[in-house]
Order: sequence, then C-alpha cells, then structure tokens
Amino acid sequence: MEKHKYIYYEEDGFYIGFWEEFPDYRTQGETLDELIRNLKEIYQDLTSGTIPHVYHTGELEFV
Repeated sequence: MEKHKYIYYEEDGFYIGFWEEFPDYRTQGETLDELIRNLKEIYQDLTSGTIPHVYHTGELEFV
C-alpha cells in the first residue's frame, strides 16, 4: 500500500485540497469524504498520463 500526503483547507463551505507532490492541481468537495474521493480520482488522472504536462516536485540532498 502506498501513502501520499495531501494538503487541504476549508473555504466558503468547501474543502479544497491538493496532493503535496502535485501542488498545482487542486480539487474540492462539499465534505471531507467527497474531497478525499476527488483527490483519489485526480491522482489517478495525474499519474496515468490523462493530464498532459504535469508538474512534479522533487527533492535534492546536498552534502
């Protein structure tokens, strides 16, 4: 089982969220459960190639 972090907040009666790995792609839901369903759906789209030119985040370690 994979785990991925997401960020969310409430605004004007909606929950807005995005994957930490894909901060430019946001979704929303009227409830937190709906937001989570929508996040799972957009994650599938982002990782399957359905959405072209997806921006990714990365991390570098300097020693």
